[in-house]
Amino acid sequence: MSWNRIIISFTIIFYLFTIMIYAKPQNIISDDELIIQGLLYEEYQAFDQSRAVFGKLYDNTGDKIYLFKEMTASLMSKTNILESIKRLQNWDNLHPDTLEVKRLLIPLYLTANYVAKAKVEAEYLLERSNAVLDLELASNPFLYAGEFKRALDLLAMVYEQTSNESVLLKMAIIMDEYTGERKKAIQLLETHRHMNIVDDSFYFKLLALYMKENDIDGLLSIYKVLYEDDKEDEYLYKIIDVYAYKRDPYGAIAFLEESGDGKDILYELYKREKLFTKALKLTDILYEEQKDAKWIAEKAVLTFEKSEDKNNKKMIDEVISHFEKAIKMGIDDSMYLNYYGYTLIDKNIDIPRGIEVIKSALLQQPDNTYYLDSLAWGYYKEHQCDKAYNTMAIVVKEEGLSESEIIEHWNKIQNCK
Repeated sequence: MSWNRIIISFTIIFYLFTIMIYAKPQNIISDDELIIQGLLYEEYQAFDQSRAVFGKLYDNTGDKIYLFKEMTASLMSKTNILESIKRLQNWDNLHPDTLEVKRLLIPLYLTANYVAKAKVEAEYLLERSNAVLDLELASNPFLYAGEFKRALDLLAMVYEQTSNESVLLKMAIIMDEYTGERKKAIQLLETHRHMNIVDDSFYFKLLALYMKENDIDGLLSIYKVLYEDDKEDEYLYKIIDVYAYKRDPYGAIAFLEESGDGKDILYELYKREKLFTKALKLTDILYEEQKDAKWIAEKAVLTFEKSEDKNNKKMIDEVISHFEKAIKMGIDDSMYLNYYGYTLIDKNIDIPRGIEVIKSALLQQPDNTYYLDSLAWGYYKEHQCDKAYNTMAIVVKEEGLSESEIIEHWNKIQNCK
């Protein structure tokens, strides 16, 4: 509310209070004073009170404007509906063929659930008016009556003339839920959004329709638009989820590369798809942005995984350098510790150091069978056969002999002497 409206409102309140104090002892309130009362109640949406005031004004003056304001207030407050219908019908009998009355009777009848009567008034209105407001108003009785095609035809005429978004959304609901024209509704909404600026609620309706149609590409297109507009992580994750549902990781990669967003997600996709060169480049970017030792450890993992020769001394030295740097910087994620420790053991680089590092990982996850397998392998390499056997037996008991690496380690440890 503007300052002008606030000042006017206080002026009206003060004036109304003053005249009511003066008028009360005489029990006289003039029509002008009633008008101010009614307008004030209307301003503050006290519709039941404004209905009573405008009703009194109509009784005093017979002026139709007060009757129509009384009816409007009755509709807004949903009070005295039957009485309002009777009063309006009486005026209609005296003044037939007044379209303003029909426009009020239709919603009053519908509020009272007099659908048949509302339809009669709608037909009367349609015979005499092609105004878009009348077409939209007349569609409502047919909706209430379940005559959805008739209602839809009227709303289509309104939309053709106005391109009104709320009318189109109303049409889409009818087409989706009642007339079996969901695909056509989607087409109309898509055409509208490409030609007009629309808000998020419009896109949410499209999303709901695409979900019902199981149209994955449609969902993806709308989530992309929403993300482009708002840059909300929620929409970014939805886009990635849709690509995952489509089993199209390269589509997700292309989207993230183009947008420049979601670098952490992009990195995981690179790694999963074994795009190690791209992943390595991205670790440097992520480290510069975040200064997180995790990316140094990730670089160590990728360097090893990328190498075709897993025994290449230069490569292994680089891996060790990255891991040691990450540990000095405070990295203590058990996953990295196990990876590094196992590498030191399996490649016979520094088995005691490898065992030490894996024990650090086991402090965090003492029952992790992958870590226990690494520790058992370290004991085996150190010829601590009993320790190796007892540790590996736990792994076999929990995991069985379904993995080739477990089978290999178990067979060798059983023959350890």
